[in-house]
Amino acid sequence: MPARDLPLLIEAVRRAGEVARGYTGSQAKSWEKPDGTGPVTEADLAVNDVLGDILRGARPDYGWLSEETEDDHSRLNQERVFILDPIDGTRSFMEGSNTWAHSLAVVEGGVVTAAVVYLPLRDKLYSAAQGQGAFLNDVSISVADRDDLTGATVLAAKPGLAEHHWRAGVPQMNRTYRPSLAYRLSVVAEGRFDAMFTLRPTWEWDIAAGDLILREAGAVVSDRKAKPLRFNNPKPLLDGVVAANPSLHAALTEALV
Repeated sequence: MPARDLPLLIEAVRRAGEVARGYTGSQAKSWEKPDGTGPVTEADLAVNDVLGDILRGARPDYGWLSEETEDDHSRLNQERVFILDPIDGTRSFMEGSNTWAHSLAVVEGGVVTAAVVYLPLRDKLYSAAQGQGAFLNDVSISVADRDDLTGATVLAAKPGLAEHHWRAGVPQMNRTYRPSLAYRLSVVAEGRFDAMFTLRPTWEWDIAAGDLILREAGAVVSDRKAKPLRFNNPKPLLDGVVAANPSLHAALTEALV
């Protein structure tokens, strides 16, 4: 089934990129969501619509969880579920940056089985199917092999380095940042950075695709307490994310409170 779903995700995400490129981020109509979870633009909704047409049209028996679709919980009764963020990094999109992504995944029994993360303005398409490896533009990728936390390059938001998160002080890591969480996950899978973490509660649609891409690239991915990630929960919110090769992942999670 993963092998059957991945070509569909790739087809859908490329069409999503065409739609998103039809909008100028700084000029696209935007507004704040009423639940206080951040901004949304007309481009987010247009991409959500086209993805719904393609994916639900091809797999009408799959459930649906999208950041830009009201959740009716019918997905909880489906064997397989699409989990997606039409535009991950909406603020970056609105600023006219090219660091935003489409993030699509198929989940079966709580586990991601097929996934794509696509940055259309950077021409980067990350993909993975369960048991078949991870790829960037059809070239195999793998995580970095560093096992020493001191000096490691990590992708994380600045609040994650607050002292209260760490058992024995903040490790001497080299921190940097990317506005799209899906992209942060993917570039660690690519081996360009040693690890990533986010310690705040995190929506499933931001990380489902990156979870599989990382695992297929050789990473361990967990919540901040080192528990494996499970998807399609009644409330689709997870307790942060930590991802790195097995040795570095263990060092990170052991250092966290």
